[in-house]
Amino acid sequence: MGGLSIWHWVIALTFLVPLWRIVSKAGFPGPLSLLALVPLVNVVLLWVFAFARWPVERDAP
Repeated sequence: MGGLSIWHWVIALTFLVPLWRIVSKAGFPGPLSLLALVPLVNVVLLWVFAFARWPVERDAP
């Protein structure tokens, strides 16, 4: 007991891969999406992404 099964990893990857792509397209470093696995940090991260000025927007003329 206590170990993660293959289904836990499949579900985690189902959310992490698209999140990594979205974060990268927004101009943030992709590994930042790994913080979505940490409880409560993922909620804070969501709010930061929602209200922060994205690096992609800053680079646009």
